[in-house]
Amino acid sequence: MKTQARIALFEGHHGQVVLRELPLPVPAAGETLVRVLGCTLCGSDLHSFEGRRQVPVPTILGHEIVGEIIDQGPGSPREDPQGQSLNPGDRVTWAIVAHCGHCFYCLRGLPQKCQRGVKYGHEPLRDERSLNGGLASHCLLAPGSTILRLPPGIPLALAAPASCATATIAAACEAAGDLRGADVGIFGAGLLGLTACAMAHDRGASRVYCVEPSSPRRSRSIRFGAVGCESADQLSSLVQSSEVPPGLDVVVELSGSTAALEQALPLLRMGGTAVLVGAVFPGPPAGIVPEQIVRRQLTLRGIHNYSPRHLQQAVAFLAEAVGRWPLDELVTDWLPLEEIGRAFQLARDPARIRVGVVP
Repeated sequence: MKTQARIALFEGHHGQVVLRELPLPVPAAGETLVRVLGCTLCGSDLHSFEGRRQVPVPTILGHEIVGEIIDQGPGSPREDPQGQSLNPGDRVTWAIVAHCGHCFYCLRGLPQKCQRGVKYGHEPLRDERSLNGGLASHCLLAPGSTILRLPPGIPLALAAPASCATATIAAACEAAGDLRGADVGIFGAGLLGLTACAMAHDRGASRVYCVEPSSPRRSRSIRFGAVGCESADQLSSLVQSSEVPPGLDVVVELSGSTAALEQALPLLRMGGTAVLVGAVFPGPPAGIVPEQIVRRQLTLRGIHNYSPRHLQQAVAFLAEAVGRWPLDELVTDWLPLEEIGRAFQLARDPARIRVGVVP
């Protein structure tokens, strides 16, 4: 059995990671040790790597992770939330935040904001017990982690983003309300946006539109059930031709663009809902007219990360998505950990939706 873990360490020098080895920890009470099978590079990983997003350093980046259980500490979970047993050899994913369950925010239904939480891929590295990022050979799951055993039919390319992108979209769809018969506008056709197109359809949306200026990404959205639109103006023209009162019931903003939010809100029908997901780093303020929010009875919801139930919804969605939606094609490259620099370089290419790293 291996006694060393291999890690890619980000020390705060923009555009640089270094390979290191750490002693492989023995899991203590409540902990689970996994061997990392694969980790996909999220946009936030790239933003941290390039210095556009602050993260504690030194750190092991990566939070879209699939692993295999290799050891379990006393009192660690032996069943997942769905009652499936958890044993060495099982392929698993886990929620991005390990939560305590009894702090102010946990008790108010926001475990992702736990005051004592451990956020995978975002914590400073102190020693081998803080081995909690995906760009490594192993990951030590903290007490309070929500661990799910993955169905065997979900390939790695689908399973890895479940613990970030897919679960976040499950949370966004829940915030949007009942989508049956709804007209939905998705702003952005990255992995989040394409997943949102497919999930909105699966939840009964009548029509799904995807606003994306990039022609290749816009064309790809069609394969996920969307009507591709180059701009909000084009989408506005399409919804004006509707036989029912013109507009959308829901918009989901995933690009993080202030301008996109300002363009999206006027597209909502009376009583519509805007779900904001993409603005995860500071940007210019938005020009919003409160009187319009009031008179049109609009709802604005912000979604950051997700609750454990959303990860369960994400895995269930992916189990049904195999063979129906081409999500597995969105991870275009898999590189070994030793080529992590090249992996980040490829991830900068807008043509690549996700790049994966395997130990």
